[in-house]
Amino acid sequence: MKFRILALSVFLFLGYSTKATEIIWGQTGHRTVGKIASKHLTNKTKRKIRKLLKGQSLAFVSTFADEIKSDRKYREFYTWHFINMPMDSNYEDSKKNPKGDLVTGIKKCLEVIKDKKSSKKDKAFYLKMLVHLVGDLHQPLHIGLEEDRGGNRFNVKWFGQKTNLHSVWDTKMIEGFNMSYIELADNAEELSKKQVKAIQEGTVVNWVDETHELTKKIYKSAKKDENLRYRYSYDYLTTARKQLQKAGIRLAKVLNDAFK
Repeated sequence: MKFRILALSVFLFLGYSTKATEIIWGQTGHRTVGKIASKHLTNKTKRKIRKLLKGQSLAFVSTFADEIKSDRKYREFYTWHFINMPMDSNYEDSKKNPKGDLVTGIKKCLEVIKDKKSSKKDKAFYLKMLVHLVGDLHQPLHIGLEEDRGGNRFNVKWFGQKTNLHSVWDTKMIEGFNMSYIELADNAEELSKKQVKAIQEGTVVNWVDETHELTKKIYKSAKKDENLRYRYSYDYLTTARKQLQKAGIRLAKVLNDAFK
């Protein structure tokens, strides 16, 4: 009897844990970016952000742009999360989405944040959006092909379970590493001031084109329906972590410039 009760308890716990994991998919990476960015902010920027967000951290608000997707009144922001362009193109030469994309979304966020006439409510909203979008910019499959929706239709398996290449890079590898966003941020590579400055150089468009170079490699990193396992994580998890660090460092630069 005791064994059956214990078995039932374990079953219920595992069932709950699975649902909880599904809910938090995609959040660890964005929170890592927010946490890393907070380490590179000036004191002036920290004060202004704290006031706008009413004490909430960048890590906390980093998932806001995904959370509002289910609300139809925010549908206009959907295309801000990605850019679709051919492998042999760059952002300037590629066909632009008339509904907007990552670059135009980030530009709009900064316009509102810098505008002295903008309300505090609007500034806070677009600040939350900005934190998320800079993170998306550094995920290679967010700058992927239109025909497979940025790898969402590039079907693969992850340890035997059906998924797609986009999800592997968005969540599977990071969640599979089993570290919290705080642990990931605290264990990011130690960089000198010179290295940080080098990462922060360039424009948003430059960063898009840089990420797109990585996108090309990622599309070649797997075959359709391939079962990706430990070897894939071994080969690419470090790259994913470096992208999170770059995103955080560059987000800090964008915010420091916006709140001068």
